Amino acid sequence: MLVLCGKSNTENEAATAIKNSNTFKLPQSGDFSIVLHSELDKTVMQQSFQVDSFMNSLSTNTFGRFLIWSPQLDTTHDVVSNNFSELPVGTVCVADVQTKGRGRSKNVWESPLGCLMFSFTLQMEDGRVVPLVQYVVSLAITEAVKDICDKNGLPFLDVKIKWPNDIYLHGFKVGGILCTSKYTSKKFNVSAGIGLNVNNEKPTTSLNSVLRELSVEGYQFRREDVLAAFFNKFEKFYELFINQGFQTLEELYYKTWLHSGQRVIVQEKNEDEVAEHAVTIQGLTSSGYLLAIDDDNQMCELHPDGNSFDFFKGLVRSKLS
Repeated sequence: MLVLCGKSNTENEAATAIKNSNTFKLPQSGDFSIVLHSELDKTVMQQSFQVDSFMNSLSTNTFGRFLIWSPQLDTTHDVVSNNFSELPVGTVCVADVQTKGRGRSKNVWESPLGCLMFSFTLQMEDGRVVPLVQYVVSLAITEAVKDICDKNGLPFLDVKIKWPNDIYLHGFKVGGILCTSKYTSKKFNVSAGIGLNVNNEKPTTSLNSVLRELSVEGYQFRREDVLAAFFNKFEKFYELFINQGFQTLEELYYKTWLHSGQRVIVQEKNEDEVAEHAVTIQGLTSSGYLLAIDDDNQMCELHPDGNSFDFFKGLVRSKLS
């Protein structure tokens, strides 16, 4: 089942049009039906994603206002990417459970009940900045969690970004981002997928697990609240990013990531030989890779080799002129 819902009449009319069309590409595994949220027996969703709660907390003009929810999907990413042209820009798809969640480099993303798993759409014109949008997504996730803590008088949760697209808390991975794009009609159709462990102790830890460790009682993070806080933050960040460039967000990004001043061992390939060098990470280059300096004060750009499970065990450097 795919449940369609909008925040306003405009999005609800789009939902009705999609339901009545024969062009929407449904997930291939199993038989799926499209249902409008207004037609649904509300008891079906009592233990599931609370659409009304999410919409009431949402204050955006574009992102998250058209929502697709399902109790179980292979992956939310396929729903939005396969139907990009049918959906309003900013559409989000949320699943309670994913059976074939994906991570970077074809890694599997564990997606049990209790994770916030969603994908949403955006459209960009400048291909040079498309690789940087994953950093805006990462920053919006971390700042959303901190905003919820502030508004509810909770202890500060120091959620961090591990470059390029992982979210860490207390030394454990609790989230990840996957952005894909397709160039069509002189625009980049970007699908951004996020998984965040809100309420599971395994396989690592979760937001609520850390709250319990801090002896917090009477409050738990809810997926609906985190998703609304994310879009409220992301829309503001994205507008700054598009209009003024990523440099307007860099200071906050560097406060949030794990790598300023980090020493790493990188490889440099010369013909048939591979040499290893120690370098110190300084920040990001304009293309979104890591900027570093070696012991000879030579600036260099660090690229992943594409083979290592951990980027920081497979970095390759190229010297910058």
